[in-house]
This record gives sequence, structure tokens and C-alpha cells, in this order.
Amino acid sequence: MSDIHKLSGAYALDALDDFERARFDQHLSTCEDCRAEVAEMRETAALLAETTTFAPPASLRVSVLSGISQVRPLPPEIRRPEGAERRWFPLLVAAALVIITGLGALAWQPWSSDESQLSATEQVLQAKDAKRVSVDLGEAGRATVVRSVSHNAAVIVAEDMAPAPEGKVYELWLWSGDKFVPAGLMPNSADHTTLLEGDAAVAGAAGITIEPAGGSEKPTTEPIALFDFSEAV
Repeated sequence: MSDIHKLSGAYALDALDDFERARFDQHLSTCEDCRAEVAEMRETAALLAETTTFAPPASLRVSVLSGISQVRPLPPEIRRPEGAERRWFPLLVAAALVIITGLGALAWQPWSSDESQLSATEQVLQAKDAKRVSVDLGEAGRATVVRSVSHNAAVIVAEDMAPAPEGKVYELWLWSGDKFVPAGLMPNSADHTTLLEGDAAVAGAAGITIEPAGGSEKPTTEPIALFDFSEAV
């Protein structure tokens, strides 16, 4: 997805899957605008739960119709400054929530069904042949690798990952043939979603090792996590 900001509404209403939620959690840590939007939308949703319905008085229709002739036409549309749409977004979501309350149904579609609009990472996560294998690292966190053979790619989704030791990094690997080949470095954040580099379709497994800053051409330590693709479901 080219604009992760559009997921804030679905996130506020808990309408994201685990992988999308992990990705947006990471985004929230660096985006003040989205944190404010999520807070406003959650507050609006809470207020809507407290509303009650009532029948309007019969005089309302008469007063509305009689006042139409006195309504001034709208002025010419003025182009809003760049960024104004972002400020209107919470109000639009609030209006959508009111409609939900009245109609009692809603279908969320936070991303486009056109695969060409998805990032390489999102294409893997949403692929029909995507298979997952997870490793629980205990106090060090939890990680899941998602692989799509049709896209020849794999993605790792990390949750609550402990930081690497000082002066070290977490390096990703793919088991190709009879050796591990470098597949990139993991970001230094507790929650993240990262696309592995390299040919994942023919790989037998993925792994994580602790390496010197900048990474290594081959592992210098035993893997702290090994994702066997034969066990993926």
C-alpha cells in the first residue's frame, strides 16, 4: 500500500489483521498525525455508543421546507491548502460511523484489490499461496516469516523484539542449497515488517543471527531463530 496513513480508520476500529496491525503499530511510533487521528476516531466511536434515537417532531419537516427558499447558495469552491484533507479525515470517519449506527452494517476495504497498487511486502502477505511459520523467542520476542512461492519472496513480521546487543545487528538469511545467504538486516525496532532479500521460492528455510554492525557475508553466530519452510502452513 502506497499510503499507510489510510489504515488509521481501520486500526481505530480494530479492523486490521495481525500483520497489518503490527505494521501500523510501527508506523504510529513515528507519525504524530496518525496518533492524533486514531485517538479522535476512538473517542468519536465511544461517544456514538452512548447516543440514543428519537422521533423528530412533525413540525421539523414544515420548517425545513419553508426555509429552503431562504438558504443562500454556496460560494465558489476554494482549493484548500496542501494537508487540509488530513485534518478533515477524522470528521469524515465520524460521519461514516454515524451511518454505520443507522444502517447497522459496514464493509471495510482498507486496501485496493488491484495488486499493482500494493507494495512488494503487501503482495506477499496477501498472496493466495502465502504460508507462515512462527518462532517464539521467549523474552526476546516473536517472529513470523511469510513466504509466497508465486512472488518468489518472503516477509518477516517481528513482534516485541528485544534490541540487538550494543554494536550488533540482527541479520536475516535464506538457506539456499547447502549454505545461508544474506537476506538483509532487521530494523532496530520492536515491531516491524521486513521484506527479505534474495530468492525465497527455492530456499529451504530462513534464519536470524546476531552479527557485527553492518552485517556479515556469512553467519558468525548460531541462528537465534530458524524458520523451516517445510513446516509452514
